[in-house]
Amino acid sequence: MTDLTSYGVLDLLNGYKNGDFSPVEVTKSYLDRIDKYNDTLNAFVLVNKDEALKQAQDAEAAYNSRTSTPSLLGIPLAHKDLYSTANIRSTAGSRVLKDHVPTEDATSIALLTSHGAINLGKLNTHEFAYGPTNEQSMFGSCLNPWNTEYFSGGSSGGSGAAVAASLCLGATGSDTGGSIRIPSACCGITGLKPTYGRISRSGIVPLCWTMDHSGPMTRSAKDAALMLQAMAGFDPKDSASSQTVVPDYINSLSGDIKGKKIGLPNRYFFDQADESIEESVMQALSVLEGLGAILVPIDIKYIEHAAAAALAIYLSEGTAFHDHGFNLNQSLYTDQVRGFLELGNFILAKDYIHAQRFRTLLGQEMANLLDEVDYFATPGLSLTAQKIGQEDITIRGVDQTVFSAILRNTEPFNLTGLPAIVMPCGFSNDGMPQSLQIVGRPFDEAGILNVAHAYQEASDWHLKKPIL
Repeated sequence: MTDLTSYGVLDLLNGYKNGDFSPVEVTKSYLDRIDKYNDTLNAFVLVNKDEALKQAQDAEAAYNSRTSTPSLLGIPLAHKDLYSTANIRSTAGSRVLKDHVPTEDATSIALLTSHGAINLGKLNTHEFAYGPTNEQSMFGSCLNPWNTEYFSGGSSGGSGAAVAASLCLGATGSDTGGSIRIPSACCGITGLKPTYGRISRSGIVPLCWTMDHSGPMTRSAKDAALMLQAMAGFDPKDSASSQTVVPDYINSLSGDIKGKKIGLPNRYFFDQADESIEESVMQALSVLEGLGAILVPIDIKYIEHAAAAALAIYLSEGTAFHDHGFNLNQSLYTDQVRGFLELGNFILAKDYIHAQRFRTLLGQEMANLLDEVDYFATPGLSLTAQKIGQEDITIRGVDQTVFSAILRNTEPFNLTGLPAIVMPCGFSNDGMPQSLQIVGRPFDEAGILNVAHAYQEASDWHLKKPIL
């Protein structure tokens, strides 16, 4: 019998409807994998076993009654511990919130639940989402299922590791400088950061109000489209939430990209990317060319200042959010996060204003380029996952911190709020996943999902799984 944790969302839904297997059987299969592998990976920080089985029983009863069923009925998901979950501990990976039990779900979780999704539990996160490796957490480091000596990426590291290891079929993540795309790239899965305002952040602990995004982390673009369909839409509880109409994402996955122009930046994104990653990305782009896409060299002006502007903004806003209780709880924060929050006090108002002005300038530059091309393509990351505790790295002769290197290719699109998706496109010599990033126009999640889907229909990197 096929392993029930190997099916995608549509395969599960069809199997349920045909009576090939039941939501209870599938949920038990996932819970068994969590029992077997989570002690090694530390991806789940809370397993919602009893409630998940009850939700699965309810889903099974709905299928047996043959009434109309919600779009994700019986699909086993899990949620980053930054998301509020009603009557379930939600800590943001910090001792500051170690006993916090919300009274209601985050909007996006409420939406997924209303569409029938099953909640398997809560997933590890870098403390308060303030880091790209998921090494700093009240629960300890989340490890990479491809090699447990390596980090999973962060801050949504538990989500990346759990999906890659088939401990859940999909997961929620949040992304301020790359925290959906970084762990997705590190763990070899598909991660979508939608347009700023596409998915509500209500009920998600903020890091940086003007750069925070919420989104799905899955094994494929097809599964990401199905999760996004349930999560997207206007929410009056989020002041940045957009009323832009939500399209039909799954029916947009035609796989047809003939004539689509893909802008290839001629500097910055490739300049400090590992040579092996560049080679894998160029091979992936040649696949897209073979499907009819047209590669167009572009130059994103001012891009070299993106990291400095992003740093000024999230240091300022992060410190502002924690300001109300930081002095009372300093000892409860990890040294790294406490250091960032203290550093935010030294960002001057004029620095923050200049960073926001630059943000507008960069956004206009990207908008102008997206009038000429349909998408941008870059390496997802300039490096692969590194060993736990590694702080520095040399790439193409440039010495830098792992922290700055891992944010380099993702952070600019948090500044501009453009939708971006990463997907696996190869492996390094030490067996760690490499990734391709596709970026689109505002609210063109359907477009970038279709490019990702076209690539995944023509390749099999997304089908590869770690041996645990």
